[in-house]
Amino acid sequence: MRRISHCLPLLVLLLCSIQLVGAQSLVDLNIGFGAVYAKATGTGIEGDYSGANYANFEGVCAIGSTPTCAKTSALSGFMMGFGANLMLWKSFGVGMEATMQPGKPTYASIPAESVSGVATQTAYTFQSRTTFYDFNGIYQPVNTKKATLQLIGGFGGANTKFYDNQSTTGLLGSSSYSSYLSSTNHLNLHAGVGVQIYINDHMYVRPQFDMHYVPNLEQFGSNIVMQGMVWIGYTIGDR
Repeated sequence: MRRISHCLPLLVLLLCSIQLVGAQSLVDLNIGFGAVYAKATGTGIEGDYSGANYANFEGVCAIGSTPTCAKTSALSGFMMGFGANLMLWKSFGVGMEATMQPGKPTYASIPAESVSGVATQTAYTFQSRTTFYDFNGIYQPVNTKKATLQLIGGFGGANTKFYDNQSTTGLLGSSSYSSYLSSTNHLNLHAGVGVQIYINDHMYVRPQFDMHYVPNLEQFGSNIVMQGMVWIGYTIGDR
């Protein structure tokens, strides 16, 4: 949420710019819900290393090579986001959007280990949370009263945070806690296509398909991340 909050001043700047453009300009404000996917690495991570080394992927192992080699997961799951577009002309505009995983999906589950019945390592779980933010140019080759076709392209950033989730059992019962470990930041090149369908003069629904190219996304098995979103929004201005 902190990274998304960094985008809020840009959103305010976008809204304030309404006064600086012609009367035909339109502003779209929207929130979105969808899903994201990038395949897993196909390798595992060892359970006997420190969290400080985790982000650098020290301790990578072949799945099945040791009892504590845990398979890493794909980037997948529910996404939510917000965005705003400023259509300076009928067919051209600019915009920004940010999407993130509201939950913390499991990245790898490290099993417990014991030697001769004596525990040498407790079980624990690594979690992750990925955020994308983009600044885009927008081209509308089709623009009617009922719907518009939007071709979107731009750049921004991608951030993945990692957490250590552990459970303990004591005299007071069982408890669990999640602590922040580290994060990675990458360049994010974005391309998308959406169809903005108007319910009335101002309210719309926009199904949108996106592709993020994230160089050196070593935490997952592909630099290409696919995302599908449904945006619900409101257009300020007369269409």
